[in-house]
Amino acid sequence: MNRDEFTNQEAMISVGDGYELWAMDWGLKDAKTPIIYLHGGPGSCSKDWKKQLFNPAVHRVIFFDQRGCGKSTPYGSRENNNTQKLAEDVTKVAKYFGIEKFILHGYSWGSCLGLYYAINSPEMLEALVIGGVFSGSRNEIFGMYDMAKVFYPDLWDRVVADTPAENRGNPIEYHLDKSLNGTTDEQKKSTYVMDYLESGVAKLDDRDAPGLYDEYEPANMQIELSYLVTNCFMPEDYILENVSKISVPTYIVQGRYDLVCTPDFAYKISKLIPECKLYLTISNHFSEHENTNMFRSIFDSLV
Repeated sequence: MNRDEFTNQEAMISVGDGYELWAMDWGLKDAKTPIIYLHGGPGSCSKDWKKQLFNPAVHRVIFFDQRGCGKSTPYGSRENNNTQKLAEDVTKVAKYFGIEKFILHGYSWGSCLGLYYAINSPEMLEALVIGGVFSGSRNEIFGMYDMAKVFYPDLWDRVVADTPAENRGNPIEYHLDKSLNGTTDEQKKSTYVMDYLESGVAKLDDRDAPGLYDEYEPANMQIELSYLVTNCFMPEDYILENVSKISVPTYIVQGRYDLVCTPDFAYKISKLIPECKLYLTISNHFSEHENTNMFRSIFDSLV
């Protein structure tokens, strides 16, 4: 994410365990209620186009790269990198910038982290605005791969072809294991396989594949996979079973044709959160991009 005319400050924030998180304070410095943005992944980073969701004349937004991601250091590290630590980091980032109350916004993985934070650390929250809602549960994670067989048989055949014959009965389990525990060459190959499969399912298109294999860097996707194989470091259905504890106004924007984070979970939790509004849109997992004006209007109503 690049500095621009609306950037107030950039910082590297020490959060413990040897990590320093890159952060940007952007937009209207005197906005009544700042917004803290949680990027997706896990393992991704803050991206410039995310600024389109906000109006710098009205909103003050704190962007930051989570542990091991983007400009944060050490890059690619998975040690002490889990949901509980990331939730603690949100509070540390807020306090660094002198923020006492904030709106939390997250999409995809960011929605899961936002929900976890709202359940466990609501003291500084004014509201939660999420989209492409992700539960972190094994059922949802492996459900995505099951749907790939139905909606992307061509991609699925490619995954199977890139799996040793003796492991083709369960190629996902094979590639997850090799991505995190294999030799250096096995890690790169299996991470690449998982990346191009997810890219196709997420975007309803396989044109945004992870690039040329020779140039591929697996570290960020390996962070994601380390979360997926552990239910994002939570008990199964933890979010679903605890979401009724959320005490702040919650707004959900969910694509009806999201094959990564299907709308049934968003619908279920919208009925369990005491104060929640759900907006179902005609879009896929990238409805954040397609519904910029909707998100802006929600933020305008809150700040």
